[in-house]
Amino acid sequence: MADLQITVLEDKKDRLDASLRGLGSVIVAYSGGIDSAYLAFAAHRILGDQMLAMIADSASLARSHYRDAVEFAAQQRIPLRTVQTSELDHDAYAKNDANRCFHCKDELFTVLEQERSQLGFDAVAYGLNADDRKDFRPGQRAAVAHHIAAPLAEAGLTKADVRALAKAAGLNVWDKPASACLSSRIEYGRRVTPEALRMVEDAEEALRGLGLRNFRVRHHGAVARIEIAEDEMPLALDAGRLRSMSAAVRAAGFHYVALDCDGYRSGSMNEILPVEVLTQSSQE
Repeated sequence: MADLQITVLEDKKDRLDASLRGLGSVIVAYSGGIDSAYLAFAAHRILGDQMLAMIADSASLARSHYRDAVEFAAQQRIPLRTVQTSELDHDAYAKNDANRCFHCKDELFTVLEQERSQLGFDAVAYGLNADDRKDFRPGQRAAVAHHIAAPLAEAGLTKADVRALAKAAGLNVWDKPASACLSSRIEYGRRVTPEALRMVEDAEEALRGLGLRNFRVRHHGAVARIEIAEDEMPLALDAGRLRSMSAAVRAAGFHYVALDCDGYRSGSMNEILPVEVLTQSSQE
């Protein structure tokens, strides 16, 4: 069974390599997360100087994530350029309805398409994996509208596959926790502002300093709802540590601190969305 799994993964990797070669030259939308990091690594391995990673810098990108992304690219000698995006300037994004991710990616891909045209690259690619197609991700509609390539998903690579390939390649990001943008922490309907993003970032940095690794701070106005991965719960459920966590999050500007008993799960803000909204992306 193990040999079969290895063979299947190798076949997927071969499909990825072929897909990247078929792009000719490519700009990789890079955030430093495991998917875009492995895609940038693979594209550089296959295409050399015919690829360029681009990271979009804005208030919704945590400074620690930006630093980590730049460091990884430098370690792997992946050519990297930082571009500025202005999604917060668009009311359709800032009002933070269920289509926020669409407007974010629309801004990102508009900027990257301009860069692609100016620099003479053939394509733009992003780190969508096969699992992402099963989730509520309005940004995928923006990718389709801008004709953005998705080599990982096209090769059938799941999140677990990407982590396995990254580990086999010796990349230190192979077990990096998911790192969605800061805006994803703010409850739908609450306006995305630089101040709200700063509160989330400061709270998460403080909790990271207390030893937590896989968690989220969700912004519900005066209340911060903390989600912690199940395997880290024992660390958190200590009276002294709970007091330290509360003090750290309050210092970021929240009045109240709540610990979510269901623990960390990706996309938890989507749990309250109506079914018709959640199925919209698969119908368009």
